[in-house]
Amino acid sequence: MPGMGPDYAISLSGPRTVALYREAMRQIPGAWHRTAAGAGLVGSDGSIHPTIFAEMSALAARTGAINLGQGFPDEDGPSEVLEVARAAIANGVNQYPPGRGIPDLRASIAEHQQRFYGLRLDPERDVIVTAGATEALAAALLALLGEPDDEIVVLEPFYDSYAAVAALAGARLVTVPLRWPDFRPDLDDLRAAVTDRTRVILVNDPHNPTGAMLDDEIRDEIVRLADRHDAVIVTDEVYEHLVFDRPHVPIATRPGAWERTLTISSGGKTFSTTGWKIGWISGPAPLVDAVLAVKQFLTYVNGSPFQPAIATGLRLDDAFFSGIAGALRTKRDLLGAGLRTAGFEVSTPAGSYFTVADARPLGVTDAAAFCRALPERAGVVAIPLTAFVTPGRRPDYATLVRFAACKRVDVLEEAASRLSALG
Repeated sequence: MPGMGPDYAISLSGPRTVALYREAMRQIPGAWHRTAAGAGLVGSDGSIHPTIFAEMSALAARTGAINLGQGFPDEDGPSEVLEVARAAIANGVNQYPPGRGIPDLRASIAEHQQRFYGLRLDPERDVIVTAGATEALAAALLALLGEPDDEIVVLEPFYDSYAAVAALAGARLVTVPLRWPDFRPDLDDLRAAVTDRTRVILVNDPHNPTGAMLDDEIRDEIVRLADRHDAVIVTDEVYEHLVFDRPHVPIATRPGAWERTLTISSGGKTFSTTGWKIGWISGPAPLVDAVLAVKQFLTYVNGSPFQPAIATGLRLDDAFFSGIAGALRTKRDLLGAGLRTAGFEVSTPAGSYFTVADARPLGVTDAAAFCRALPERAGVVAIPLTAFVTPGRRPDYATLVRFAACKRVDVLEEAASRLSALG
């Protein structure tokens, strides 16, 4: 590795080793640095930081704190889905699947989109199976971005991979702020952000990290702006079935949207199988083919025995889908009540795993410092919302904290009890 001579191995810690490491990292060429910088992982001294999720999960492991930071469930999904995966492994479904995904999973995705949203997809041309929604996002953005003046518009706060992949593609990130407590984008801010340089409008609905959902006025304005400026809409809808007060409405169903919209989802959140990494992207065949041109050189294919299992999941009856939303709503309410008792102000989410709370009433001025101290102070891990925003907007979110409700009821009750010590 450039810059790493024999002295580098003198010790595993200490100022000299750290300095040598940083110097070595500076000398490594390539796009990695702008990717890390886009995700906010480069320190002022050039050092590379872990993601906030890795940092907080390590804190949870070290302290024994309850991890309400990272969004993964602590319960398995439906048994019929798990059994199909076990049977597939036992029956030899362990080699490469087709590049677009197994036909039955693509068919089930098309059936799902028609069943829930009235969208008619050709499973042979309009769908690709991906290594989770993360790969679908990366492949889509790398496919659609790349010219020097390209811009991508996102709602801020945003899932951290959006900024990382935008930077990897060499595009400029343009953000539209979502403001406490309802986290609804301002139409004037949206109109100002979308210009003729906009190649992609990336929409996360239901939204991570805020739990907000868009309304039809916002959806239709996004479609109008995309049409006016010839942009592609890419939607991240992984929480589509985890909504509480009103049904999810994909942007692709709005008038004039289908021909310029790529829709992304996955089985991880719906079926509590986040480790399987089975996602998909759908839309008009020319856009899907552009994504495939990139995707096939990323993972190529993935998860053979898990693909028939997710196909089974997508065909479960309506009671399953309403049941998971109802169960999560109960957990949302339990978490929200505990946070209010502890002294937080709470924004009630319309969907997703997450609840955002304001720690200002507790005397907090720096959510990041508060979250780093919280495991020792109260035995709970959370994520500062500043981890999901650009540096210039961090003061706007300085006291906001994200908690995940996707844990067992007894775990949430214990977390609420521990947090009550803050009040």
